[in-house]
Parts: sequence; C-alpha cells; structure tokens
Amino acid sequence: MSLDRLYPIFEDADWIARMAPLGIKLVQLRIKNKTAEDTRAHIAKARDICRAHGIVLVVNDYWREAIELGCGWVHLGQEDLDSADIPAIRAAGIKLGISTHDQAELNRAMALKPDYVALGPIYPTILKKMKWHEQGLERLREWRKLVGATPLVGIGGMMLERAPGVFAAGADVVSVVTDITLNPDPELKIRQWLAATR
Repeated sequence: MSLDRLYPIFEDADWIARMAPLGIKLVQLRIKNKTAEDTRAHIAKARDICRAHGIVLVVNDYWREAIELGCGWVHLGQEDLDSADIPAIRAAGIKLGISTHDQAELNRAMALKPDYVALGPIYPTILKKMKWHEQGLERLREWRKLVGATPLVGIGGMMLERAPGVFAAGADVVSVVTDITLNPDPELKIRQWLAATR
C-alpha cells in the first residue's frame, strides 16, 4: 500500500477546506476541545471535502464517529488503544495508523497489523508536551528495519530542510503540523512541501 509522502495534520475541517484545492492527497483531522456535536460536524465536513478532492482522510482518536460517518482511516495513540474496539474498526473496513515512541509500543502496534506506524517526535516539537525526547534519525532507521513493509511515518518538528534526512533514514511519509499552521502563508508552505515530496 502506498501513501502520499506528505501528511499534514489540521485541527478542524476549515483548514482542510482551505488546503484541499492545493493538491494534498493525505491529511489527518486531529480535533481537540470541541463538543460532541461540533466534532461530528467537522468529521463529516472533512469527509465530504476529502472525497471531493480525492484525499485520504485520517480521523485522529474518534473511531466511533469514523465508523458511523463512513470514514476510511483512523489514527490512534497508545492511550487510545486502551479503549478502542479494534475488531469493530476492522469490521467496518477502516484502515489504522498507530503512534509509537518506544520498543514496547512498537511491539503492541505491530501485533495489531497497522496500515502505518508513526514514530515521533523525530525532532523537538512545540505542538504538545511529551515524555519522550527527540527520537532522532537513528531511531527512525531502527524502526525502518523493524516494521518491514509497513509504511513508516516520521512526525515531530518537521521542517522542509529536515525532510530529505527523514526520508533517507527510512520514513515513507513525513507528517507536518506547525510548520504549516503557524506559517504566515500556509498555502505557500503547503506548495513548498508538495514540491519537496513529489
């Protein structure tokens, strides 16, 4: 299975609507701090936008809503795995991406036969406080050997100038958040990322 090499993450469907026409082919919707009603509305809107533009939409965390709204992908962190109904997700035909940070988490993820594994943070990140320090390219190379043919996503502190090294270390996909969302010209930054990853 082949995923696009650029994997931006956005906090709501409005961001996806803004970026979809620029040519992205893979995106994650990572909703935080919204009501249940707003969450469903954003997932449904993102689903429709992505279908219209031929974009793979990955819903972070909200696997029940993804099933109910007919989405094709879910991303789960390790804490989310504790409460997620993996058989129900699989029965719905949904593909699954899983976050990993250490060997135990990778073992747990691989036992579930994920459709991709994410390793992070590769570099220091300002997005959220994490108990893991930067993983670095050497850990990425190690993961590449361990995951076999499973697509590997590098995330955390991603910037354009770091992308070549991340791909060279074995990542199939680079996931980008603040380098786009905090940029004064996000559209230009997306175009630069697309040019660098295609």
